[in-house]
Amino acid sequence: MSAGKAGREAPLSRWTLLAFAFPAAPISAMGLPLVVHLPPFYAGTLGLGLTVVGSIFMLARFWDVFTDPVLGVVSDRFETRWGRRRHWIVLSVPIMLVSVYMIFMPSGPVTATYLVFWLFVLYIGWTLLTISHISWGAELTPDYHERSRVQGARELLLILGMVFVLALPAVIDMTHPSNPAAARVASMGWFVLILLPISVALAVWKVPERKAARPEHVPFGQAVRVLIENRPLRFVLLADLVSGVSGGIVASLFLFLAEDALKLGKFSSALLLCYFISGVMFIPLVLWISRRYGKHRTAAGSALFNAVTVPLILLIPEGHPGLALGAFLLFGVNMAAGPFLFRSIMADVADHDAVHTKQTRTGLFFSLLTSTNKIGAALAIGLSYTMLDVVGFVPGGENSVAALDGLRAVYVWPATIISAIVAVILWRFPLDEAQQRANREILDRRILDAAAAAVETRTLAPSDAQSSGAPAD
Repeated sequence: MSAGKAGREAPLSRWTLLAFAFPAAPISAMGLPLVVHLPPFYAGTLGLGLTVVGSIFMLARFWDVFTDPVLGVVSDRFETRWGRRRHWIVLSVPIMLVSVYMIFMPSGPVTATYLVFWLFVLYIGWTLLTISHISWGAELTPDYHERSRVQGARELLLILGMVFVLALPAVIDMTHPSNPAAARVASMGWFVLILLPISVALAVWKVPERKAARPEHVPFGQAVRVLIENRPLRFVLLADLVSGVSGGIVASLFLFLAEDALKLGKFSSALLLCYFISGVMFIPLVLWISRRYGKHRTAAGSALFNAVTVPLILLIPEGHPGLALGAFLLFGVNMAAGPFLFRSIMADVADHDAVHTKQTRTGLFFSLLTSTNKIGAALAIGLSYTMLDVVGFVPGGENSVAALDGLRAVYVWPATIISAIVAVILWRFPLDEAQQRANREILDRRILDAAAAAVETRTLAPSDAQSSGAPAD
């Protein structure tokens, strides 16, 4: 088999993709409430306040940023008979189960210290799970477009997890609980507690890992220089960083926008649910566009689409769920494009690094990708909640017209400007399909040469042993 053909293997079966992607559903079912539901729950229902909760969630994100590269390197370096990724995913499950229970179902008076401790534990388990899972997906196939299909399947399960967890509040409200906010959050926690061990068990049982070269030791200084010397990496990390700020703002302020500014009441959860359903429906279209025009140009177009459509929020009057639904269905058209295309692009960037450094550092690279997005999200929730305090916004309280206008402005204009910046950055991304094909030919040739050398060594070993025996009479 030629090196060129080695990079174009048979597509993965749909069942393999489904089994691999299944853990993404509980991952997102926990991740969405962490951004959308838990901050308002702790700030309002549990009475910790906007600034305190915003600061805690921001610090927790920065803690997560610190652990990301550490756990990414660990994931790259320690291999068992299961491979390099699956045992870490299994190890993350008990950490996640305990911390999810404590965060989603707090009992008794909750203090800031309680929230800080369990958030930090939760983020350790979440980081171990997500980085290992994303890195595993990047290594399932070497093909340029097949990687988008893998990450697209993962994104599909992420969105479906969000859809299911968003449907839970409507079901809970039908039971008329005494504390609706606490009951909604608890139902989301139970969804994660039940689905996570089942999905992880199926994934690690049904999906094997591809063999990869064992990485050499990477000194700390060299790991830092990766950021400086790898031009494609700089592009994708910068785009992901600023995109994380935009996404973090709109996610963390959604409930405030829907319930306080748009006055949608019980329609708020349904609105977010329809947004994600729209995202699921349009993933195949995004994949088609990506195949036709390339990943980075498709991601740039997605960012530009956001910049043009998000200001429509300013045109939606209070108490008009139909207009709000139309706008959010439009927003959902490409809501999945950026996340899974960024991950597919990063898999190509890791190959580019491997060509030049002869290292396999997929875990490190994806930890950098998750770190930049989390830095952006951390800045977003800390800054946006503080800005809401500045404009005088009170969650669920009586707000002036100026305070509600300020809420809309904080929601719309940073996201619009940032999306335009992301589009410019990604349009100039230097790694396209042709370069990725060339990189894979080099890497596949190395694999074939190493295999041939191993065979030659085994063939020569007996004669070498014989020639080194006792001298003939």
